[in-house]
Amino acid sequence: MDATTSHATRGRLYVGTSGFSYAAWAPLFYPAGARGPDLLREYARRLDAVELNNTFYQHPSAARVEAWLKATPPDFRFTVKAQKGGSMRALRSDPHGTVEWLTGPYPWFGERLGSVLFRVPDALIRDDDALRGLLDAWPPSIPLAIELQHPSWQDDAVHALLRDHGVVLCATDIDGQPFPPDLRLTGPFLYLRLRRERYSASDLEAWSARLEPFLTDGRDAFVFFRHDETGESPLGAERLRALSAAG
Repeated sequence: MDATTSHATRGRLYVGTSGFSYAAWAPLFYPAGARGPDLLREYARRLDAVELNNTFYQHPSAARVEAWLKATPPDFRFTVKAQKGGSMRALRSDPHGTVEWLTGPYPWFGERLGSVLFRVPDALIRDDDALRGLLDAWPPSIPLAIELQHPSWQDDAVHALLRDHGVVLCATDIDGQPFPPDLRLTGPFLYLRLRRERYSASDLEAWSARLEPFLTDGRDAFVFFRHDETGESPLGAERLRALSAAG
C-alpha cells in the first residue's frame, strides 16, 4: 500500500461467502424451513456481499440478475465468477474475440457489481504475454480481480502489470500454506478469499488487523469465506464483519 495516499473517508469491508443457495445452512444460519428464493433475502439481512458460484458454470440470464437485485438492498454487492470456458479462451487463445462475450451480462448488475473474479487455475503457469492480452482487452468500466493460483505468477513484474491496468490481485488463504498470503494493492480495492476449513477467533482477529490499515486509508475490501456443509462459514463472515465494525 502506498503510505503517501490519503483518502477522506474510511473504506468499506464487504464480507460474505462463496454462494448462498445452501438450504443445509438451516437452522445454524438460515431460519428452519428456508428454501429457494428466500435464501438470498435471508442471507442479505446479515451479510452485505456474495461471491456467485453458478456464474462460473454458465452466464446468468437478465431475469435472474434482476431477481437477485430485487432480493437484496441497494448497498449489497455481488462478485461474479467469470464463466470458466470463456475465461480460459480469453486468457489462452482469443482475448479480444472472447472478452466481449464473457463480460456481456455483467453490466446488468449496474453499481451493485463489486467485482468480477477471474480465476486462473494452478495448472496454468506464468505467461505475461497472455495476461497482458487479457488485461488489454478487458473493459476498464468493469472492475476486475484476478486469482493467479500457480506460484510462478507471484512476481513483481506481474504485480506491476496488474497495477498498470488497475486490476486487483486476489489473495487466497488455503489449508496447507505455511503462512497467510500477502495483501498487495494493485487496484482500487482489496480482494481476499478465506478458504481454510476453520478460522478461530484469533485467526479472525489477525485478519481484521491486517485489513484495518487499508480500510483506514479509504480502500474497500471484499472478503469471502468458502462454502461449508452446515453454515459455519457465514457465521465466520459475520464475526469478521463485527470485528471490523468494533475496531
